[in-house]
Amino acid sequence: MFGRWGYFAGPTLFACFPVKDKERDLWIRLTRADQARALADEGVRPHRRFARRGWVEMTVESGDDVDRALRWLRRAHRAAAGARA
Repeated sequence: MFGRWGYFAGPTLFACFPVKDKERDLWIRLTRADQARALADEGVRPHRRFARRGWVEMTVESGDDVDRALRWLRRAHRAAAGARA
C-alpha cells in the first residue's frame, strides 16, 4: 500500500503509516467535517495528493504527536466502519 502499512475497517482504507523507520508521516482519511477540524489542529496538514478526498498528514515523533494521531485515527476508524454498515 504505497510502501506503507494500510489500516482498514472492513474493505475501507482509513490510514497509512510508513514502513521505513526513518519516515514518520501518518496519513489519515477523515470525513470533510473532521478534516476541517483536524486542519485547525497544530501539526496536521492537508495530504499532498489526496486532500480533496479527506486525507490529512501529520508527523508522529513525540508523545503529544501520538495523542493527536490517536484522536484522529479513532474518528477515521468510526467513519470508515460506519461507511460499511
